[in-house]
Amino acid sequence: MGPLFLTKFTAVTALGHGLEAQYLALCERRSGLHPSNFENIDFDMAIGRVKDVETVTLPTDLEVFDCRNNQLALLGLQQDGFQEAVMAARARYGPHRVAVLIGTSTSGILETERAYRQQDLETGALPENFCSRYRYTHNTFSVGHFVRSYLRLTGPAMVVSTACSSSAKVFASASRWITAGFCDAAVVGGVDSLCLTTLCGFSALDLVSKEPCRPCAVDRDGLSIGEAAGFALLEKENETSNQGGVALLGYGESCDAHHMSHPHPMGTGAILAMQGALRSANLQASVIDYIQLHGTATKANDRVEDKAVSEVFGSEVPCSSTKGWTGHTLGAAGAVGSILASLCLTHGLIPGTVNTHIVDPEFSSFVILENQRQQVRTILSNFFGFGGNNCCLIFGSV
Repeated sequence: MGPLFLTKFTAVTALGHGLEAQYLALCERRSGLHPSNFENIDFDMAIGRVKDVETVTLPTDLEVFDCRNNQLALLGLQQDGFQEAVMAARARYGPHRVAVLIGTSTSGILETERAYRQQDLETGALPENFCSRYRYTHNTFSVGHFVRSYLRLTGPAMVVSTACSSSAKVFASASRWITAGFCDAAVVGGVDSLCLTTLCGFSALDLVSKEPCRPCAVDRDGLSIGEAAGFALLEKENETSNQGGVALLGYGESCDAHHMSHPHPMGTGAILAMQGALRSANLQASVIDYIQLHGTATKANDRVEDKAVSEVFGSEVPCSSTKGWTGHTLGAAGAVGSILASLCLTHGLIPGTVNTHIVDPEFSSFVILENQRQQVRTILSNFFGFGGNNCCLIFGSV
């Protein structure tokens, strides 16, 4: 595939609003994870909560979309001049030639959770205003519909929900759409907000750590759930094309079809996805400067990813996970990881795995713990979802 340029990108996470907040936290090795203070959750866990989501007000003509997930999406769209860049692209190509592809897993399920708390115990009826707004809040396509409406775009739109690889797969889909001529540019991203389903569900699976997560650590004991919104504008070329910009160079996708939640023990699907990304980018494994691990900090996932990475890259390429900063943002993980990878490329930074003090001695890959400053030209980013839905992306400085 030919490169697609990330002509504008932004993110809001537990680290703060916008690119500067993300970058400073990486440099200062300051995690955004804190003890849970969300809704009525009484579990002992650390979460990555985005500040001030609740204060976001949707435009009057889009009030029907009002829910935490779309508030979070709007907060993300308003950072770093992103929506202005999309308006310029809309003017260049026409609103019908700019696509919207968003990844999510939770969508606005929090609205449904709140509605069930207000259920009429005698009749079972849910609040009337909830039922009339379901398609604009809880429905998975809600966030794509909202982003498209807010940006006044009329091109093709899609929401991908493949668990933790959701907003990585939108980059791959956007590449195919642009190559096929369905659109000239694409707004891609991921939005997932905190809700009781994920916090209680992952806790019930004994996958949540009481402390901020420790990816790849010998004493890792589970993940930390976070929320985030991340967006990028993908174009074939623009004025930044030859000025040190960031480009999507390749992607690889696979599906283990092994188990509902556990990865294939030999990392078969992960290996296929990484190899596919290298082929798509027409690159050899030896030219990758840094591997951004999926690195959830669960025992099984980190072990299997280490096996897969070692199989493809050996033990010389620096690897780390950024989830100790943001938490695992689930459906938004692909977008967040891609934006952090883009910052690493533009600033010459390889972030060490924060919160982790001793790497699992059984690991073969080269997991680094301290930040490194060096030229970074190519990054491979891994995103592996439940059900073996795998996606790997390769980004490069151009």
